[in-house]
Amino acid sequence: MELRAENITKTYEGKQILKDVSLTLEEGECISLLGASGIGKTTLFHILSGLELPDSGSVFLDGKDITGKQGKIAYMLQKDLLMQHKTILDNVAMPLILNGEKKKLARQKAESFFKRFGLDGTQAQYPSMLSGGMRQRAALLRTHLCGLPITLLDEPFSALDAVTRNDMQEWFLEMMKDIRLSVIFITHDIDEAMLLSDRIYMMEGKPASVTEREKDIRNERSEVSCLCKN
Repeated sequence: MELRAENITKTYEGKQILKDVSLTLEEGECISLLGASGIGKTTLFHILSGLELPDSGSVFLDGKDITGKQGKIAYMLQKDLLMQHKTILDNVAMPLILNGEKKKLARQKAESFFKRFGLDGTQAQYPSMLSGGMRQRAALLRTHLCGLPITLLDEPFSALDAVTRNDMQEWFLEMMKDIRLSVIFITHDIDEAMLLSDRIYMMEGKPASVTEREKDIRNERSEVSCLCKN
């Protein structure tokens, strides 16, 4: 499915944050939204996910206007937001249960992904028992099980230490290949954007607008990956 944002403009309390922001995401593609902290990346995510309405402009999913409509796009925040009183399996299965699956079947479906997401053995554990990287894997699996065609990731690796972050980035690349995720990824780290993205949109200015890095960077991924490992 294609996601397309056209001429998104947003103002808060008389201050324009976004101006004529447009971008596209093709099926199976990962694009990064790169820009300084506070420039409006999260605001744009809120609009793409339907949590907020733009002042002007529209969001389309496969040509259908979904502006202001929630539940069309999956959105994972910076914090994992795992429920501390529930096991990892029950945390991950929650989207399936909320969509009407019976708990037993939801657990079975969720558990079938645990090995693929590197979570096997954590089913009966609680969030406090897991490392930051493992918690983020659980949060990503929970987001994936929402069953929505597009996923928005708001700096999911920013709170991890450098070694764990590098491991998660490499793992995420493999997951992209394995299950063909369609992702928009917020980051302010150019190396992370280069490693993970097919294309990069730069957010700059006040109010913020975006420009696409025209060069296709798929072929540069392996070079950056090697540099990260050395």
